[in-house]
Amino acid sequence: MPALLDDVHFAFQPLFNLHTGGVVAVEALARPTVGGVTDLLREAADTGQLTPTDFGLAALAIRRAADYSVLVPLHVNLLAVSIGRAQVALGPVLEALRATGRRPSELVIELTPPFSSIRRSAFDRGVGLLREVGIRVAVDGVGDGDPPLNLLGTPAIDMIKVDRSVIAGVTVDQGSRATLRALAYLCEENDTQLVAEGVETEEQLAELHKLGIKLAQGNLLQPASRRPAMHVSIRTANEETASTAPVTLPGTSSGPRVTDLMHPATALPVNATADEVRTVFATQETVNSVVLLDDSERPIWTVDRNRFLLSVTGPYGHALHANRSAARLADKPRVVPVGASILDLLDLLGSTERERTNDDVVVIDAAHRCLGVVGTMDLIRAVADTKVEQAAALNPLTRLPGSDSIGRDVSRRIQDGEMFAVSWVDIDSFKAINDGFGFAAGDEVIRRIGHHLAQARAKLPGVHVGHIGGDDFLFVTGLDELMTVGGYLIDQPWAMDNRPITLSLATLVCTDPRAANSFAEVSRLLAPLKQQAKAIQGVSWVVGRPGHHRVDVLRRGNASRQRPARPTASAAS
Repeated sequence: MPALLDDVHFAFQPLFNLHTGGVVAVEALARPTVGGVTDLLREAADTGQLTPTDFGLAALAIRRAADYSVLVPLHVNLLAVSIGRAQVALGPVLEALRATGRRPSELVIELTPPFSSIRRSAFDRGVGLLREVGIRVAVDGVGDGDPPLNLLGTPAIDMIKVDRSVIAGVTVDQGSRATLRALAYLCEENDTQLVAEGVETEEQLAELHKLGIKLAQGNLLQPASRRPAMHVSIRTANEETASTAPVTLPGTSSGPRVTDLMHPATALPVNATADEVRTVFATQETVNSVVLLDDSERPIWTVDRNRFLLSVTGPYGHALHANRSAARLADKPRVVPVGASILDLLDLLGSTERERTNDDVVVIDAAHRCLGVVGTMDLIRAVADTKVEQAAALNPLTRLPGSDSIGRDVSRRIQDGEMFAVSWVDIDSFKAINDGFGFAAGDEVIRRIGHHLAQARAKLPGVHVGHIGGDDFLFVTGLDELMTVGGYLIDQPWAMDNRPITLSLATLVCTDPRAANSFAEVSRLLAPLKQQAKAIQGVSWVVGRPGHHRVDVLRRGNASRQRPARPTASAAS
């Protein structure tokens, strides 16, 4: 160990899951007795000892964390310029892991600026070596440092940490909020975790909740301390007194994924004894289960706290079980893949045995390796919040989602380069229906049209429909479904007391994502098409394309040509 490290101590700061309020990791922060860590590394560079000192700091952090039985993943810092020499300098880190019994997958190395002075090929080799031995990699200082943009989207990066300078601006600066939204979308697309650093005020935390940021650390949540604070918790979004529903990113499903609720698994080797498990439960009061892993970190058994303690604390329980395999008191793990939604997880719980409904569920990757666990109570809270948000977004008259839902679907299709069509439906002379038959009759017409669109969606799962207010509806389809859905709706003989009701339909066919690159642009281009459709007497359907002046008229008819239908305010079925 380099002599420069003789007088280095460490403080530990937790990272929190803003959904569950629990600690998901702890970062070790070097605190030299004299000066700061930057001064120490500068002195090491002056003596030609930068790389061994940098890796030595990381190894020392692992050993110091072991003094406090830190069971959650540990984050340690490493200069990006040092990673290029990982092949010759990583040894002390691996030895520290072996000496403390910590698995490589429980270590996250945060690469810190500067990045500009390292060759990308050397950087990639170093990161590849970390991933090969199982160590996870984070990029720190994003937003203020110099990590290249094309690095942030690579599969080798597990986590992006946003610099405190960006977080400081989220309450006052639209640019900071836009930066966070963009990074959140990037991480969502790449299954990368995003962490907000340096949270200092309640206002910043509230803004992070609104932006849908899931992981954070900072002095407001818990300052760094000499002894790791692993059992603290923070107020979650659903506990905010004046919270706003989180932003749902374009292309994402409603509600959180299981990874949003995941916290680190407390794991032991598959051959652990019952006494080792009992020690974990005795010293870690918040741990509900222990996962027993094989050499490939795949979950083989889970040990539930309550059932285990009932067995070992009964008459002769300790004598019977203490030195024998904990697997004798374990159950086969309930597992869920990393990409699953919370509703998928709810289905899993619904099909399990009654006595195991409160057990933690293990989240696994494609290789069946354990990534973490999800607690039942966290799931129940998340499902309740999701259902409330979904209900709030539905139109109370038709139970169809609004324009936000349509916007997310359009944004996803644009992002994926799909060809699609967006159609705007309007009831002709709707005011006359309300004035002539009463607003209850008008509501019934709207309900019936909404029901008709919902039926079309049920028959064609790729179709997305929405009620954007009043007598206006939107639906999004692929090109193959357009004629089916449009004709299914507009060719129905709608009527009220034998008086025909006609619809106007305007469709924008998007075959080139570059011509209409946002939902706002699609909406703008649809508006004149709707005006043209409304200008045609009776039933109308007009179709246009972005960037083209030509408008095709697919339906043109008078109200008198519509067959009256009974019963009142319904469509013939």
